[in-house]
Amino acid sequence: MKIFISSDHAGFSLKNHIFENLIKKNYKVTNLGPFNNKSVDYPIFAKKLANKVAKNKTSFGILVCGSGTGMAMSANKVKNIRAAMCYNVKNTKLSRLHNNANIITVGSRLTSKNLAFKLINIFLKTKFEGGRHLRRIKKI
Repeated sequence: MKIFISSDHAGFSLKNHIFENLIKKNYKVTNLGPFNNKSVDYPIFAKKLANKVAKNKTSFGILVCGSGTGMAMSANKVKNIRAAMCYNVKNTKLSRLHNNANIITVGSRLTSKNLAFKLINIFLKTKFEGGRHLRRIKKI
């Protein structure tokens, strides 16, 4: 499983924490930046990551900004991307089970480090149910 991770300046610290923890768990993770906490425009990083995920059909993406909203909105402009803003266990599971989300976004100003990592683990381990949900995804 290939994972791409990126953030804006607001999500920089949490992104690095997530990246380090995923590396410790032996995931193949590519950090697409930024590489410091200077102010950046989140749509640039969201689009960069979304394009990577769209080209690598079996990969996943993790985007972190202040709220998770801007990254999700930006990533979802890329064809075949289904970015879900995740904030609790139930919505994270459903984003994978029913929506086959391929990018998770989290808000660094709204989500603790421990909860963010828990949600990412759930996201990466939850399988898409298919069936009636596939029919609906094809209509997106």
